Amino acid sequence: MPFQFNRMAQQEAEQIAFTWLYDAPYDFYNMEEDEEDLAAFLDDKERGEFVFSVKDGEELIGFLMIEHKGDTLDIGLGMRPDLTGQGKGVTFLKAAMSFLRKTYEPKQLTLSVATFNKRAIKLYKRMGFHTSHIYIQETNGSTYEFMSMVFDCYKSE
Repeated sequence: MPFQFNRMAQQEAEQIAFTWLYDAPYDFYNMEEDEEDLAAFLDDKERGEFVFSVKDGEELIGFLMIEHKGDTLDIGLGMRPDLTGQGKGVTFLKAAMSFLRKTYEPKQLTLSVATFNKRAIKLYKRMGFHTSHIYIQETNGSTYEFMSMVFDCYKSE
């Protein structure tokens, strides 16, 4: 059964925000690490039509956020902590990319990832993303280095 992408319900947002706790160093991605991001994630109006829960059957396995930037979709995504590091990211990301391409027909997908997150960067490169640039951003009470990555939709199926 293919994954289902649906507008995120409040209960799902709360489940992700308060129960999805990643082990170090990935605890950087815990929702409660950044108060502004947490507040936006928990606000139904802020989430709007562009934050999706991802389910495998009845099981909540991830989320997908999109921001339209012209012909480009900037994405953010996360997988349930107990599913990470097991090679399941390829299937998850393929499904997300397929959903986005069929639903929105973007020319490009972009995303940002903390440079310490080597396993995510490896996955994104494997799926056809390439590095656009590196930048520094203040978040979670400190300053971190991020990598901006791009996927050209017209080059691949």
